[in-house]
Formats: sequence, C-alpha cells, structure tokens
Amino acid sequence: MSCFANSHAENRKERARDLGVPFDGTPGALNAITDVKSVEVGHTTLISGEGPLKVGVGPVRTGVTAVFPRGKDSSDPVFAAWFTENGNGEMTGTTWVEESGFLEGPVMITNTHSVGVVRDAVIAWRLKHHPPSEDGYSWSLPLVAETWDGYLNDVNGFHVRPDDVFHALDTASSGVVEEGNVGGGTGMICNEFKGGIGTSSRVLASKYGGYTVGVMVQCNYGQRDQLRIAGVPVGREIPGKTIWDDDVGSIIVVVATDAPLIPTQLKRLAKRVSLGLARDGSYSGNGSGDIFIAFSTANPRAEAAQGTRQIELLSNDRINPIFLATVQATEEAVVNAMIAARTMTGKNGRTVVALPHDQLREILRKYNRLVN
Repeated sequence: MSCFANSHAENRKERARDLGVPFDGTPGALNAITDVKSVEVGHTTLISGEGPLKVGVGPVRTGVTAVFPRGKDSSDPVFAAWFTENGNGEMTGTTWVEESGFLEGPVMITNTHSVGVVRDAVIAWRLKHHPPSEDGYSWSLPLVAETWDGYLNDVNGFHVRPDDVFHALDTASSGVVEEGNVGGGTGMICNEFKGGIGTSSRVLASKYGGYTVGVMVQCNYGQRDQLRIAGVPVGREIPGKTIWDDDVGSIIVVVATDAPLIPTQLKRLAKRVSLGLARDGSYSGNGSGDIFIAFSTANPRAEAAQGTRQIELLSNDRINPIFLATVQATEEAVVNAMIAARTMTGKNGRTVVALPHDQLREILRKYNRLVN
C-alpha cells in the first residue's frame, strides 16, 4: 500500500491557470488555502491492488486529509461556523461548532465509511500531543467530514487505519498543497470525471484590508452535462461514457481567512461557497452531501479560560470583498482538483477518466475564453 505526504513545489501538477482557464480575482502566492498564514495541510494516500473487488483486500483507492487552522503545534481554537447546502453527508463535531462558535483541532476529510476511525484517531493523536490534566480530564469532539469513494475503492474494507491518520496529521505543513488523487480525495469523482482535492486563494486589495481567503475542496459530486468552467458548458462539449443516472456524490469545502470575523459572519461566509459551486454547474442534488466549514485565524486566544477577552471585528459594511473572494476561490478550487486529477482504474476494473487538458483548451478557445 502506498502512502504519500505533501508534494514539493518542483513536483507540482498543472493547474487550471496553467492551461489558460480565466478566473476573476487575485490569488495568493501559492493560490492555496495555505496562503492564509498558519494553515497547514497533510495527506495520506492509499493506493493498492487491482482487479475484482475482495472486501477487506481491495482494490484500495482512498485516504485521509488534515487541515490545521493554526498549525499542528497549536491548541488555540479559532472562530468558526458551518453550513450545509444539502445534507446527504456527514461532518462530525459541528453541533459544538454551532453552539460555541469555535473550532478546536484540525478539519479531517476521508471516505464515508472511515469517519469513525478517523475521529477516534484524532482524539488519540491529540491526547499524545496534549496529555490530560493531572486529574485525568480531557475532551475532544473532532471535526471529520466525508465523501463516498465506493465506485473505485473497497469502501467497506475499512482501509484507513489510525496510523494513516497520524501520518496525515504529523506531516501537515504550510506551502504547496498537493491536489487531485491524494488524501481523502484519492478515489473521488467530480462531474463524472476524476475528482479529488483542490485549492485556491484570493488576496484582497489593500483598500479592503489586504486580507486573504483560502479554500480547499474534496469534490465528488455532479453529472458531466452540468459541468461549467469559466462559464463554458465544458461537460456537454466532451462526449463519453457517463457513470451516474442522477446527481449523486458530495463535496466538502474548507474556507480559511485571516480577516477578523466572528462566527455569525463566518456562517455567512460558508453560505457563499454555494455560489462558487453554482459557477461550476452544481445544483446540490438530492443525493449530494454539500457541507462547508469556515474559520478565521484572527483573534488568537479568544477562548482563554478565564476573564473577558478583547477581539477585533470587521464591520459587516466591509465584508462584501471577502464574500466575493470566497465565491471566486471556491470556483477555482474545484477546477484545480479536476485538472490535477489523473485517470484512475479501481475496483472491478472500473475506470474514471481525467478531464482532458487539450480538449478543455480547445473548448475554451471555441468560446473565446482561453487566456493563453
């Protein structure tokens, strides 16, 4: 079984902008969620076996991804909020996020049937790094989200193990985020092309505060004929074998910002993810779990144990550019996931093809949308 951590910059796959896909807004230096200072991402990618399905043996096409708001060495919670556009999915820990307004610990993303083991492993990892108090008290409600990879992966074989979760957590880092067939996104499908992990960011102009918004997605939703890229009906322009009879699957989206937003504002930010997905053709079908979490790395130590705290708050009258940045970065993150993904063959010889780069460029040129 293969395990891979984050790639280095020299191994970076092509991204949407490399192919001439036009997007609005100004990305950060990495065009990734890690452009938000202190955010770290780690992956464990599990790929093994081929041929007929043997439950518990394979083929295995899955993994787990970790996102730390303040880095893996911090135990300082962040203001956060979540939103579900369509609820045919799971994101654990959100009841307390909703109640308290804080996210404590990492955001984890994996396959549907591995949510439990990932949750338990995160608790074990946190106990290792932050031991219980002298009287034995400890508390943790990890946030773990999922999308279903059972078309390609032996999803009922429970191949994500605690050590795989530890690996994703221990190797999380800032810098370039590997995309495509990696981590929790390894076996995922998007608009009936190969999907997976994607990311993007936007930096606001100085007159709007110069804040950064970063988005990371695990995309596993949609039908081919609904896919739109830069406003172009790309899915309808590429004939081929379809996989689904209806819009099924899910998408998990993580939004990070350094803007000083409180939970009610972050809830509004999370809702704007839906508008970015709509630009790519999503309509959040009945069978889809479209669940989003947004957090702010501003206001450190806002949840101090004693006394009152002073916090910074961005006025609602100045929040529109952050809303727009979230929409733009979400739109691009999904396309980056599909561009980075590679054709994959999984269980029972099923193959999901990658979005063909050359054809995409030709279609964009046909609609006068190619920028280079």
